[in-house]
Amino acid sequence: MNLAQLLYQLTPSPGLLLLIIAGIAMLESLALVGVLVPGVLLITAAASMAGHQELALPATLFAAFLGAIVGDGASFVLGYTQRERVTRRWPLSRHPEFLARGARFFQRYGVLSVFLGRFVGPVRPMVPLIAGMLRMSPRTFTWANLASAALWAPAYVLPGYLLGRTWEQLLEVPPALKKPLAVMVVMLLVLAVTFSWLRHHAGRRGRVYRLTAGLARRHPLLRTLWLRQSGSGEVPLASLMLLILALGGVSGWTLLVMQDDLHGPLPMDLQAKALFEGLAFPALTLVSEGLARIGDLLGVVALSLPWGVWLVWRRRLDAFWHITGGLVGIALLNTLGKALFTRPRPDAPSHLADSFSYPSAHASSAVVLFGLAAAFAARELAPAWRHWVYWGAILASTLMALSRLVIGVHWFSDLIGGALLGLVACALVQLSWQTRERPPLAPCPWPWLVTASLALATARLAWLPPV
Repeated sequence: MNLAQLLYQLTPSPGLLLLIIAGIAMLESLALVGVLVPGVLLITAAASMAGHQELALPATLFAAFLGAIVGDGASFVLGYTQRERVTRRWPLSRHPEFLARGARFFQRYGVLSVFLGRFVGPVRPMVPLIAGMLRMSPRTFTWANLASAALWAPAYVLPGYLLGRTWEQLLEVPPALKKPLAVMVVMLLVLAVTFSWLRHHAGRRGRVYRLTAGLARRHPLLRTLWLRQSGSGEVPLASLMLLILALGGVSGWTLLVMQDDLHGPLPMDLQAKALFEGLAFPALTLVSEGLARIGDLLGVVALSLPWGVWLVWRRRLDAFWHITGGLVGIALLNTLGKALFTRPRPDAPSHLADSFSYPSAHASSAVVLFGLAAAFAARELAPAWRHWVYWGAILASTLMALSRLVIGVHWFSDLIGGALLGLVACALVQLSWQTRERPPLAPCPWPWLVTASLALATARLAWLPPV
C-alpha cells in the first residue's frame, strides 16, 4: 500500500470530521494547550474538508461552537479551582510571559476581555484561565463565553468551509484528480505543522530539549558530547535533529527513487503529473514560469545580492560566508546528484535539454535560500514572531517547488529529494554558525533590502532568459 492509498483510507467520515472540528476548537481555546496549538491553521483545514465533503453548515458551525465553549469553560474551571498551582505547571512555569500578557489584557478590558479575548491570538487561551483565577462570576463568564463562541465559530469556520465548497469549481478540477490534490494538501499541512512543532520544542525552553538534556546528564558519554556541543551556551539540538532526519530522509528517499525508477516513475509521480496537467490553466502556468526563473541561478543571485552586499558593508563576513557557503554547497550537491543519478525529466525544454531531473535544484535552492533567511531573521525577532518567519519560508519554498510540476519539468519525487537535500545544507550551515556566540545582525534596513531584491528579481524576469 503506497502513501496515497493510506491517506485515502484515513479520510475522516462526516461524524469523525465533526468531532475533529470540535476537538480543534476546544484545544485552541484550552489554557496551557492553546498557546502551543496552531489552531487557526487546523480549524481552517478541517473546515475546508467539511466543505469539500458537503457536510451541513449548521452542524459544522455547531461543532466549532460547542468545542469553543467547552475549551473556554474548562480553562475557567481550571483557574477557578487551582489558582496559583497553575503557574507552577508547564508551560507557564517556563513561559510566565503568557500569563502576564493575558493578565494585562484582562485588567484593561475587565468583563469584556472574555468576549474580546477569543479573537486576540496570543491571549485567547489565557483570558478564561485568568478570569477563573480572579474569581469572576461564573454566570457572567458563561454569558460572555456563549456570546463570543457564537461569533467566533462562523468567523473562523466559514472561510475554510467556503474554500472547501468552491475550490473545485474555481480550478475546474477533473473528478479523477480530486483525491490526489486533497492528499497533496494534507501532506503539506502535516509536514508544515510537524516542522513548526519540532522547531518550537527543540529550542532551549522546549520540552524535547529539556528531556534530551536530562538524558544526557545521566550518561557520561552523552554528557561529554552534550557539553562539547554547547559552545554558544545552548546545544543546537534543533539543527542536529534536522540534520539527522534530513540526511536519513534524503538517503532513504534516493534509494527508493533510484530503485523504482528502473521500472519507470513512482505511482505518486504519475498521479501528480496528471493532477498538475489538469490544473495547468494559462494564468497558473504563467506564474509558474515566472517562479521558475526566479528560482534559477540568476534569480537566486538577484534575490540574495543586496543582502550579501549589506553584510559585507557591515563587515559581517561570518554571516556572509555561511550563507554563501550554503548556496554554493547546494549548487554543487545538485550538480553532483544530477550527474550521478541521470534521471530523465518528464519534459525537457530547449534550455534544459542537457539537464537531468533528480534532485530538483529549484526545490533545494529555495529551501536553502528561504530557510537560511528565516533562521537568521528569527534570531533577531521576539519569540512570538519567529514562527511567522518560518511559515513564510515554508510557503515560499513550497510555491517555488510546485511551479516545477505545473510546467512539467520535474517529477514529484524530485521535489521531495531536493527539499530534503536543501534541509541537509541548512542544518550544516546552522551547526557551523552555532559553534560559538555571535553578535546580532540588527539593526537591518530590511525594507530597503527587500525592495532591492524584488527590483533585481523583476529585472531578471524582464530581461534575462531562463537558464
